[in-house]
Order: sequence, then C-alpha cells, then structure tokens
Amino acid sequence: MSRFPKITNTYFMAIIATVGGMLFGFDISSMSAIVITDQYIDYFGNPSGVTQGAIGSALAAGSVIGSLMAGPISDKIGRRDSIMFACFWWLIGTAVQVATNGVGSLIAGRVLNGVCVGITSSQVPVYLAEIAPRDSRGRIIIIQQLAIEWGILIMYFIGYGCSKIAGPASFRTAWGTQFIPCVLLMIGLPFLPRSPRWLAKVGREEEAIQTLANIQSGGNKDDPVVIAEWEEIYTVLMAEREAIRGWRKFFSNGMWKRTLAGMSVQAWQQLSGANVIVYYIGYVFLMADLQGDINLISSGIQYALFIIFTTIMFFFIDKTGRRTLLVAGSIGMAVCHFVVGGLLGTYSVDVPEGVGGNHNVVIKVTGAPAHGVIAFSYLLIIVYALTLAPVAWIYAAEVWSLGTRATGMSLAAVANWLFNFALGLFTPPAFLNIKYKVFIIFGVLCIGAAIQAWLTYPETCGKTIEEIELLFAKGAPVAWKTKKGGSRLEAEIEAVLNRKERGEAVHAEVHPDVEKTATSEVAHVTV
Repeated sequence: MSRFPKITNTYFMAIIATVGGMLFGFDISSMSAIVITDQYIDYFGNPSGVTQGAIGSALAAGSVIGSLMAGPISDKIGRRDSIMFACFWWLIGTAVQVATNGVGSLIAGRVLNGVCVGITSSQVPVYLAEIAPRDSRGRIIIIQQLAIEWGILIMYFIGYGCSKIAGPASFRTAWGTQFIPCVLLMIGLPFLPRSPRWLAKVGREEEAIQTLANIQSGGNKDDPVVIAEWEEIYTVLMAEREAIRGWRKFFSNGMWKRTLAGMSVQAWQQLSGANVIVYYIGYVFLMADLQGDINLISSGIQYALFIIFTTIMFFFIDKTGRRTLLVAGSIGMAVCHFVVGGLLGTYSVDVPEGVGGNHNVVIKVTGAPAHGVIAFSYLLIIVYALTLAPVAWIYAAEVWSLGTRATGMSLAAVANWLFNFALGLFTPPAFLNIKYKVFIIFGVLCIGAAIQAWLTYPETCGKTIEEIELLFAKGAPVAWKTKKGGSRLEAEIEAVLNRKERGEAVHAEVHPDVEKTATSEVAHVTV
C-alpha cells in the first residue's frame, strides 16, 4: 500500500475509513426491511421468538468475536490494515447469506459479517481519533455514525424495492448488494496514510512525524503545531513505555476509571433501547397498526430523521460538551420510552394470532394512541441521533491512552456488542411475553445512564487525546466539575513560536531510544 499516493485531508480520510461503519448500517437494514416481508416469512417458516432473536442477534455475536480480535491485530499491523483484514470476513459472510438455504446458514453468514463489523466498529474510531486535530475530533468521528445511518437508510430502501421481487430472489438480491460498499472500502484504503500515533508506537518516528506534518500542516515538519503535538505524543509514549504491561494496565494506577468510562458508555448506547427501535421498528409500527407498504415507508422515514439530526449535530458536536449531551440525551430518551410504554400499556388490545399474521407482535393500538406511539418513536430516534448515537463512539475513542487505545476500544466495542447481542435475542420474545413493559425497562435504564454520566464521565471536548489522560489521573477534579476546552496545546504552540523568535532551532525530532525500544516490543510491518 505504500506505493499509492496518500490523502491527507482529514475529512476525506474519514469518509473513506467510515465506509466500514456503512457496512454495519447495511447489515442492520438487511434484516429490518426484510423481516416483515412475505418472501422472508414464507421461506424461513415465519420465525418468531427465540428463533428470530437468534437471527437478529447473530451479527452482534460475530461482532463480539471481531472486537476481541481487533485490538491485538490493530497493534500488530496498524489501524488501517486491520480494517482491510476485516473486509475479507464481510465478503465471505455476505456470500453465505446470499446462498442461504435456511435459518442455520443465514445465522452463520451474519456471524461472519459480524466479525467484520466488530473490527471496523472498534478500529475506525481509533484511527479517526488518532488522525484528527483536537478542535475537530468530534466532527471527524461523528462521520462514522453518519456512515452507519446512511448505510441503514440506503439498504432499507434497497430492501423495500427488492420486496417487490417474487420469491427468495427478493432477499437474496438485497443481501447481495452488501458486496458493493465493502469493495469500495477495499479500493479506498490503500490511499489512506497510517496513524501517526501508531507509527510512533512501533518506533517508526520519522514516518510518524512526516505523516503528522502532512495531515496538520501540508507537510511542513517545522510548523509549531506539528512540533508541539509531536512533543506531546513523545512525552506520553515515554511514560507509557515504563507503565505496567499486560491486561493489568487496564485496571492499575487509576486506569480502571478509563476502562469503566469507555466500556460503560458503549454499553449504555445499547441499553438505552434505541437500537431495538432501529432493528425492530417494523414490529413497533405493527403495534401501532401500520401494515404493508405504509409500515415500510414509515420505518424508512425514521432512518431519514436519524441522518438529518446527526448531520445537524456534526456542526455542533465540538461546541457542545460530551457530558451535556450524554446526560440530557439519556433523560430525553427515558421520557420517550415511558410515553410509548404508557400508551401501549393503557390502550392496547391483545391480538393472539399476531398483528397482520406476524407472530412476533401480539398487541396493537389504534387511533390517537397509535399516533402517539409513532410520534414518540420518531422523537426517541431524534434525541438519540443528537446525543448518544454519535457521542458514545466519540467518547469511547477519546478516553484511552496511546498504549491502550486499540485494545481499549476493542473492550468498549465488546461491551457494545455483548449488550447488542443480548438485547437482539431478548427483544422478540419480550414483545411476546412482557409486551409494553419492554419500553418501561428501557426508560429506567436510560435514567441509570444519565446518573452514571453525571457522576463518572469527565468532559473531554476541546482537549488533545494526550491531555485527556490528566482527567483520569490521581488528583483530577471530579467529573461534574470538568469543563470543555482549556487545552494546553495553545500554550505549547506559543512556546514553540517564542523559541523560534529567539533564534533557537526547534524541530520535531526523532528519538532513537524510542525506535530501539519499539523494535524490541513490536515487529515492524513492511508496507
């Protein structure tokens, strides 16, 4: 890949890398748009309860495996190449799904796709966090969430269009289109540079400095921003080389605070219940007595709202504190869940044979209560798109140190996918057995998310990822007293400029001791 010219505009780099997120979105909609079609129901024997839960959660099961693999692979071959490695799993998984002959092979294909998603969902945010300037890091990482949402929307309407095709060719055609974004990602990856922080970590300092300069200052290695940021990277790297090694480093010397923050914010993203709405919006709208094409189109509107409001957040994410969004978003989503649950609990009637013949949905409301369920389901997604959907990925990528970021983000993604798997398996039988109470449970969980965010998540907005380490260090202020901004990088840049004015020779320097140490720890990757 070293022979390919490299893109150094961070937004273009992010657009290419986050096609990995689009794969996730494609796979979500490959089920949500298909599960209520007659072709799917007839071919797979109207799967319901645990069977449908197993199909829906198979992606998450594979993603847990992929997330566990991702950290060591990323540290060994680099962030960019780990994403390329993931693509091969996607190609195999998609081929198995297209050729499926029953529930077993469908689950197997989704598990294989999940391995890819587990790797990309953990390592794309790591790559973006390590290349992004501090003042636009949130906007860069939010492109990952937008890519997921565009994948959901595009695949959903592909599925809707394919629903007009008779027989199994309907879902086989829809699932076959999943090859397209993967191939595009594989074409684009060779044009991306490696992460400068990963290059520093493995001792390739000269290459790291040049890559940092290419991204930050058009290739000028003597730019004050490059010099100041490189010195920060070097200082932190030296401290980490003397730190505890192995898995203990995730829990020793206060590191447990970062591990708790990174893993719990990803867990709360799932426990908020929004992804259940995303996965099973067709079932929720069946409860509101929307059937046939009206159900499919109404579900598609939800995905459009998702994109619109996350796009709005793109312009404000680095001006609004992470804590503010996490706390307010959790409370707003709790209100929506309580309203939907209350309407269904108060006004629904039992339909034992299943609404529209679908065995997964056995209650429904009509009239004004149905309109309320639809409205607050939409509002729930709007609040989620503005808050937890993007911020959980951003925050989880920010809190780790350089030496723990790849594996730490893998742990965070494991937490996300474990709960995604559990909820995907739980939701269809829960709709059958506890019905509206599902939404009450998610509302209570959202309140729990708001409480933990307030008590334990320090504000990271506007700080370099090296500075964020201080927020979790011994003697750091309590979380609710931290504020956005206040980066010391400006002072360091000013110090570099003052030294240059005094005639001192100031450069981003290669440190041979780092290269020597890194060589003994990490095998060099030839590119």
